[in-house]
Amino acid sequence: MVKRKFTVIGAGNGGKAMAAHLAIMGQDVVLFNRTFIHIEVIAKRGGIELESPPGGPFGFGEIRLVTDDIQAALKDSEIIMVVVPSSGHADIAQLVAPHLVDGQMVILHPGRTCGAIEFNQVLKQYGCQADIVLAEAETFIYASRSEGPSQARIFRIKEAVPLAALPAVDTPKVLAAIEHVYPQFIDGINVLHTGLNNMGAVFHPALTILNAGRIESTRGDFQFYVEGVTPSVAKVLETVDRERVTIASALGIRARTAMEWLSLAYNVRGDTLYESIQNQTGYFGINAPTTLQHRYISEDVPMSLVPIAALGERYGVSVNSIHAIIRLGCILHSTDYWRKGRTLGKLGIKDLSVSELTRYVNEGEQAI
Repeated sequence: MVKRKFTVIGAGNGGKAMAAHLAIMGQDVVLFNRTFIHIEVIAKRGGIELESPPGGPFGFGEIRLVTDDIQAALKDSEIIMVVVPSSGHADIAQLVAPHLVDGQMVILHPGRTCGAIEFNQVLKQYGCQADIVLAEAETFIYASRSEGPSQARIFRIKEAVPLAALPAVDTPKVLAAIEHVYPQFIDGINVLHTGLNNMGAVFHPALTILNAGRIESTRGDFQFYVEGVTPSVAKVLETVDRERVTIASALGIRARTAMEWLSLAYNVRGDTLYESIQNQTGYFGINAPTTLQHRYISEDVPMSLVPIAALGERYGVSVNSIHAIIRLGCILHSTDYWRKGRTLGKLGIKDLSVSELTRYVNEGEQAI
């Protein structure tokens, strides 16, 4: 087994699962978190205990360094896995900008929509001159949860996860660097494809908002994807999904439908989206959020739905259903997610034509 030096940034559900799994696979792993108290037990134990269903990875993953010092975390690192909510990508980019060096690779898990574009913009704004490779995954490879301060559980590992670099000409480098631990990653074409195939945008905000009453009355004591997705809820998800696919088409992209994605990621099928979701056994046992103050709204609305809707508006696609979900999210959280979100102005692409935007994500050439 090839051994590389990985730094995992973020010690939430996903970061802990990834750090533990990488360590169990024999990799040199450093875990960084901005708040040390959240990783103090991991530091004292020297690693993370990982559990998963029969046949999956398990055991104690020994972490070489557990730290809240970003300079120490990035020193000598080859591959930097950013596993934080996408609402934190800009902050992480600002944090790492002074410390990145030539040859390092940064991968966002996942980028949500336009994550790599935002990360790249922030690195430039904060004067990062390092020649790095930047990429994003289309979705997070694990269905996972934290089971304690130094414990993690993986419910399922996706069978295929598209990944793309910015620019796309660098994608083969990234896939080659991580194939020894993650053969599940495949060529995602470019970051417009990964961003517009963002299924969290389809599933998370609408499903949370449409189950708002049940979440508040039960504190999330129900199976989110199994019981929360009824036939009527699935109809709304299908409409949001249809608008997303139409926006992609306006950019010359043949995006996967939600049903096609479920087949790709989990090898499940059904005659309708409702049936496909119900047939996904990896969703069994995953409860709903315990509160509406959750990243399924606070992250996925501004970092997924806002840029998708903005692209739709810019290139002439109706986004009424997506607008409705964004508006409800703003009302529930008493905030303006259009102002906080990834607008095309913030991303530096608001004046680009379709051909200019495509050239930028494919070759790195951005029109001035």
